[in-house]
Amino acid sequence: MIHEIPLNKLPVGKKARIKVLSKNTLPRRRLLDLGLIPNTIVKTERISPSGNPIAYNIRGAVIALRKEEIENVIVEIID
Repeated sequence: MIHEIPLNKLPVGKKARIKVLSKNTLPRRRLLDLGLIPNTIVKTERISPSGNPIAYNIRGAVIALRKEEIENVIVEIID
């Protein structure tokens, strides 16, 4: 069963594969530059106490992203 969700809904400790990076995403170029491209594996590392930003492990680097920056990034949970 394939379970696809927005990246900002991925629970801490879970891994997912990026499926779609919406063309409507405002910071799309920035996300691509950070390595968020289709088939990249990401893992949610931690969520700040206020819930924003969220830290993700992307290609070996931990990067904090705001929820609104990644709400249109669709991922498939793999772990």
